[in-house]
Amino acid sequence: MESHENLDQIDRDLVALEQNPGSRELIARIFRAIHTIKGTSGFLAFTRLETLAHAGESLLSRLRDGVQPVTPETITTLLATIDGVRSLLAAIEHRGSEGDINVDGIIASVHAQMQSEAPALEAAPAAPAAEAEAPAEVPVPLAETPARPAPEPVEGQRRPLGEMLVESGATSPSDVSSALQQQLEGDERKLGTILLEEGKAAPAAVSEALQTQAPKRSVADSAIRVDVDLLDNLMNMVGELVLARNQLVRGVMELGDSGLVRSAQRLGMITSELQEGIMKTRMQPIEHIWSKLPRVVRDLSTGLGKQVQLVMEGKETELDRSLLEAVKDPLTHLVRNAVDHGIEEADVRVANGKSPEGTLALRAYHEGGHVAVEVADDGAGLNVERIAQKAVENGLIRADQVATMDKREIMALVFQPGFSTAQKVTNVSGRGVGMDVVKTNIERIGGAVSVDSTPGQGTVWRLTIPLTLAIIQALTVDCGDQRYVVPQVAVLELVFIDGNSTKIEYASGAPVYRLRGKLLPLVRLDRALGFDVGSDQGVYIMVLQADGRRFGLVVDRVLNTEEVVVKALNSRLKDIGLYAGATILGDGKVGLILDISSLARRSHLGADAERENIVGASRAVGTGDRGERLLITAVGERRVAIPLDTVTRLEEFPRDRIEQAGSREVVQYRGQILPLVRLSQLLGAYSEEPEGDTVPVVVYSEGPRSVALVVDRIVDIAENETTARRDAEEDGLVGTAVIQQRVTELLDVRRAILAADPNFYRDTTDELLVEA
Repeated sequence: MESHENLDQIDRDLVALEQNPGSRELIARIFRAIHTIKGTSGFLAFTRLETLAHAGESLLSRLRDGVQPVTPETITTLLATIDGVRSLLAAIEHRGSEGDINVDGIIASVHAQMQSEAPALEAAPAAPAAEAEAPAEVPVPLAETPARPAPEPVEGQRRPLGEMLVESGATSPSDVSSALQQQLEGDERKLGTILLEEGKAAPAAVSEALQTQAPKRSVADSAIRVDVDLLDNLMNMVGELVLARNQLVRGVMELGDSGLVRSAQRLGMITSELQEGIMKTRMQPIEHIWSKLPRVVRDLSTGLGKQVQLVMEGKETELDRSLLEAVKDPLTHLVRNAVDHGIEEADVRVANGKSPEGTLALRAYHEGGHVAVEVADDGAGLNVERIAQKAVENGLIRADQVATMDKREIMALVFQPGFSTAQKVTNVSGRGVGMDVVKTNIERIGGAVSVDSTPGQGTVWRLTIPLTLAIIQALTVDCGDQRYVVPQVAVLELVFIDGNSTKIEYASGAPVYRLRGKLLPLVRLDRALGFDVGSDQGVYIMVLQADGRRFGLVVDRVLNTEEVVVKALNSRLKDIGLYAGATILGDGKVGLILDISSLARRSHLGADAERENIVGASRAVGTGDRGERLLITAVGERRVAIPLDTVTRLEEFPRDRIEQAGSREVVQYRGQILPLVRLSQLLGAYSEEPEGDTVPVVVYSEGPRSVALVVDRIVDIAENETTARRDAEEDGLVGTAVIQQRVTELLDVRRAILAADPNFYRDTTDELLVEA
């Protein structure tokens, strides 16, 4: 184990030495490590390992003495030597012998590297003889020989307390002598006690001297090696203890005995402290897996002829050891993929106005109870059009689906099995194997992976990983007669819906909640699980955050918060995709842990499909006997209502994405050019431009065509059941009405649509018939 640790350190030091060839400290550290390995192998009679280590040590000796310069070729040879040593150690570990591993080629390359500098050394002038001669040693007269110095105190031996107090001036030598005399005469009190009781020293001075007197623990004594299986067993036992604690606390609370309650609380506190301590023993900095990546980047960039600088931020961020092992391979693949696919060759970068050296950044940081790990490069970025084209060719999506997909959805296709946009297959990539494995492995440990890319600027791969898999804080909720568990790290807040001051609204059939002025999309847990849909009153909305999306989960009841032990699911339940695990609750029942990310992805797609069905049905049969539902918007100082059945989506577009096409404003939207019309201009409600980087729009779609109505603000959703109504006298409106005790203008939607796109209704019916 010690040799493997030395080799990992040598790898890091050699890569650093290539960047800083003049560092004598790095050369000395590498030399000491390889010398240690050589000595150990010689003692254990591993001849080949000793010979290889000796060859590497000889080359390092020349570098250390300045006889030979540090070059990239020298570093490559030394790295190959370390790989050979690692292979021999692996064989010894598995078979007890060096096996048939051949290292003669590596030794020959080391000797060739040393001999390549020999001619330069022969040409160097000989040092002057006068400098070579050592000065004659002058004998020192016996009388001038200094006396033998006083012996140094033995390491770890305590200094006398009296001596320390006298040195600090806390007491006088006579007082210490008097106290020592009392001890010789039979006084059993300690020296410090005698001085304190007789008033010869201050308590603070004695206490400080006693603390200084205690020997400091050496580095070797401050750490021990523990078998990982023992830590895993301790973690499992702590998990069972937490389950027993939860059941005991619940039983004691039901009894109501105050004495038992205090004892149970004390037990709970001790269990939590024990759990925290055991978990700390399993936590390791992510630097442990990052340490091998500089070598990976160096070898790969050299082989591809690229210049890549690796930057690491947050390497002290800690993760559970089991998660580190699970993340290692996906992270390595992402790094290799970034160097191979992402960062361009130096001449291409220069032609694009970039630095010839690309930058690959690794970042790790805590975020909401998770650890986020980012692999970012400043390369060419992902070609969204190429990805969509390849996905259609591979049959992953249909050609007509591309127009309805946004950029993130298209980029997420790279995680499909067998998907690759590489033009040729290399020993690094191009076979379509890797990204799907990355996604599968990360999701297996309860994490998530996402990608964001800007063409010409680079790509960011983001891994979101839980801190630990063993014990989590969670909320238990009821849905129907079943009980479920929601990880607390995903919960932002809770809202109780009483149906009066707070209520659930519907936009095109999809449930929403107005949270501090913004519409929050809702997911009903009973509907997602296939249960009978309950009432909209007397329920709770859990505001959740998952995969960058914020949404509300409607549940019947929120019970309590408790620590739960995550148990793995079998393959049948795992394939459902809605559950992250299971646990045993405090009452002894089994509760399923909801997978919030999966629930968000599934429910958002289902909500969109259901919304389109409801909108289509409402257009076919009309509004029936119910009052007309309206979307209330603000345009300048005026309130303008839009029939809700003409609203396909509510969007917010960045202002810098709005472009000009002739005399009209347009925006690129889901693969189409979407025409815009500003209701303020249409209705003559001119006002100051609202602040903010985005503009709210109401999207109306019919068949393949869409338009966007730009408003200043989305106000509310209301029903128009009033009879106080009058016809409008100006263009763009069909009338006015009193809604929510305010005079509100009713928009002529057809007029607004034609203002945005005069050809919107032309041949639309024929196109729809052809598509049908």
